[in-house]
Amino acid sequence: MNSGFLDKLIERISRVQPQEVESYLLRLADEKGFLETIFNAIHEGVIVTDLKGRVSYLNRAACEFFSLAREQAMGKPLKECIKGLEWETMFATGTLISRDMEVFYPQHRYLNFYIEPLQLEEPQSTRKGTESFNKEAVGFAVILRDITENRKSTEETIHSERLSALTLLAAGVAHEIGNPLNSLHIHLQLLERKLRKVPESSRHELQNALEVAKGEIQRLDTIVQQFLGAIRPAHLELSLENINVLVRESVSFLAPEIEDRDITVREDLRADLPLAEVDRTQIKQAFFNVIKNAFQAMRSGGVLKIETTLHDNFIRITFSDTGGGISPADMSKIFEPYFTTKAGGSGLGLLIVRRIVREHGGEIDLVSHDGEGLELNIRLPLRDQRVRLLPPPSEPASHLKADGNGGEESWLDKSQDLPHHQGF
Repeated sequence: MNSGFLDKLIERISRVQPQEVESYLLRLADEKGFLETIFNAIHEGVIVTDLKGRVSYLNRAACEFFSLAREQAMGKPLKECIKGLEWETMFATGTLISRDMEVFYPQHRYLNFYIEPLQLEEPQSTRKGTESFNKEAVGFAVILRDITENRKSTEETIHSERLSALTLLAAGVAHEIGNPLNSLHIHLQLLERKLRKVPESSRHELQNALEVAKGEIQRLDTIVQQFLGAIRPAHLELSLENINVLVRESVSFLAPEIEDRDITVREDLRADLPLAEVDRTQIKQAFFNVIKNAFQAMRSGGVLKIETTLHDNFIRITFSDTGGGISPADMSKIFEPYFTTKAGGSGLGLLIVRRIVREHGGEIDLVSHDGEGLELNIRLPLRDQRVRLLPPPSEPASHLKADGNGGEESWLDKSQDLPHHQGF
């Protein structure tokens, strides 16, 4: 509000005529409405409280950040309107405080806020006849700014750097572990051939030990391949596919586990979905991982609902389970390599799902109701919307081809040319 106008009004208050009061009040109302229009137009949230922390003003942005009704919030303690923070402690410092907060409702976002003490300057005469100002604390202003996009950009940069480091690590690990595994596999094959010449009475025990050794080598090879599959880019063999069919095939593949766990799968698949341009094998792998995770999160008798819907330019596949959900503290770490909430989990399942979905130009998000289940949404574009580099004209395109494992064969596959190989 115009402080000059208020100062003049206060100076003349004793001389104001009754008939002038109405015009002054209208002038005050106009200026108040003008300032409220300005505060409601800005994107930053503004909350003003008195010294006891009761809300005396908040603008439209602040209401939207926390889904507050302005009329209901006015006069209430800020701690009742925005729960989870120690507002009294921060107000008690009496100094400017700047912090970040994470908000889960009505939208998941990150906000930066700072608290500024509000002081009213009152003129005070001194003995020398000069005028000084005495500052009196009257309340606090909380200014909020949405930093969600900046935070996501920073997290994506960090995630990209982590994946780059993991890729380099994976290349070294695959080389250092793969060569000994290949050598061990070959020698076990040689032992298996010599074992055929051992008398039948002694062969059984040795054969069991040999099978255990071969199984452990195969397990190590699988671990290496899972690690590589989680982080490396994969060549997509795109074709027009019916997403509903891929969902049903993924569920059918897990039919024995569904029956064993007494899980109910409810499908609500939109019949008129258009064909999507996807890699059939990889999308089924993503669906398989999501469904497998849902089964492991539920107890016997749980329900998994799978729904497909059509939007303007993408298909959404929603998986909703009745498991325990994910706590807010774990939500930010759910896509980190090797992070898992299951005792026997590898921590790579959802990382693989996100890699596959993003390579298709899609996106994945989770909505958790802690203790009540998890909803996972996969959005796939109807057409490939990615931008990709083409090889220089001098390079043959054939070098881009890769097998179903993303361009690298298993270390154990390299020994398959050994004569009379018996396999696993």
